[in-house]
Amino acid sequence: MKRRVVISGLGAVSPIGNDVDTMWDSIKEGKCGIDEITHFDTSEYRVKLAAEVKDLDMEKYLKKREIKFNDRFTTFARIAAMQAMNDSNIDLKNVDKNRFGVIIASGIGGIETIENAQMNMEKRGPSKVSPYFIPMCLINLAAGNVAIDFGLKGHCSSTVTACAAASNAIGEAFHKIRDGYEDLMLAGGSEASITPLAMAGFMSMRALHEGDDKNRASIPFDKDRSGFVMGEGAGVLLLEEYEHAKKRGAKIYAEIVGYGATCDAHHVTAPIDDGSGGARAMASAIEDASINASDVDYINAHGTSTPLNDKTETMAVKSAFGNHAKELKISSTKSNTGHLLGASGAIEAIISIKAIENSFIPPTINYKNQDEDCDLNVVSNKGLNEEVNYAMSNSLGFGGHNASLIFKKADK
Repeated sequence: MKRRVVISGLGAVSPIGNDVDTMWDSIKEGKCGIDEITHFDTSEYRVKLAAEVKDLDMEKYLKKREIKFNDRFTTFARIAAMQAMNDSNIDLKNVDKNRFGVIIASGIGGIETIENAQMNMEKRGPSKVSPYFIPMCLINLAAGNVAIDFGLKGHCSSTVTACAAASNAIGEAFHKIRDGYEDLMLAGGSEASITPLAMAGFMSMRALHEGDDKNRASIPFDKDRSGFVMGEGAGVLLLEEYEHAKKRGAKIYAEIVGYGATCDAHHVTAPIDDGSGGARAMASAIEDASINASDVDYINAHGTSTPLNDKTETMAVKSAFGNHAKELKISSTKSNTGHLLGASGAIEAIISIKAIENSFIPPTINYKNQDEDCDLNVVSNKGLNEEVNYAMSNSLGFGGHNASLIFKKADK
């Protein structure tokens, strides 16, 4: 028998707010988190803009030594997890920690640590490489540190599926609880890749927007889109078996009811031309949720602001939803946050859940010119005060990874 799974805690560190409430207020206000890069000197770079995390007081959550010996992506993950746990009001003394797991995703992991260690070795020699180098750069150490923080001894792992990673993490955590393997899971993703090497790599691929107007940089579905804007941060959700949450009187934000994951098996970076891989992920999530396509009210799209992604995602939505594709509302909040790579699915899942909770559909901000190839019902510039009973969140990653999540309004 499949068990019901709900969301009972949320935590976020993002370019538009370092907690969930601030981030959500920024979404409602149409705030753009993109600005000039401050993390490093961009004088030799064509790319000048990114969506950086700003004014985060790390010492509010962690000791100075922990901050020093954690990569930035792990620090973000730990802080978001602490927020989610605090938000949930869970008493760990009354929880079976053997049935409480963690899945924290990342696309790139500790790349800042790798870059710094390489430069240090070149200057000072291999004997000067820190013994903390390996545990700081490994992707699984975000999940490992979160498990250590709370003494969680259930399933602990990391999904590494590029920009689909966090959605895969949440979906796999959902199935772990639904199918009886765990009772609670912390799941999400974290990324901190606004670094010299990472930005140079994506710049060389011609994947990044190279203009200097932050309000026309990340413009998903707009005809003038020309590449994505790198973002950073983390999102973590507490997933909990419904009866477990109900018994302890937990606040339930929403229920997670569907998850679909597929692979294009087509190209290492480009999505398949007809969007069929993404369409199958959406259709699979709908089937997993045991609902009709027409039940979905809103899609938080992957919508990266690259010419190919937005076009193929449009085709995928049309294929998965048929005539309903014309009716359902769609937007990409990457227009606010930039693209957080392996963390994007978690941030966007949280925004989708808040849309359900607050009966508010977020817009794609800074949208001006409609693209005939992206002719969906794009909510542009101003959000809608409209009830959302089912919301879908899509993530599509390099390697052809596709993941779709479906959230449902919580029972009253």
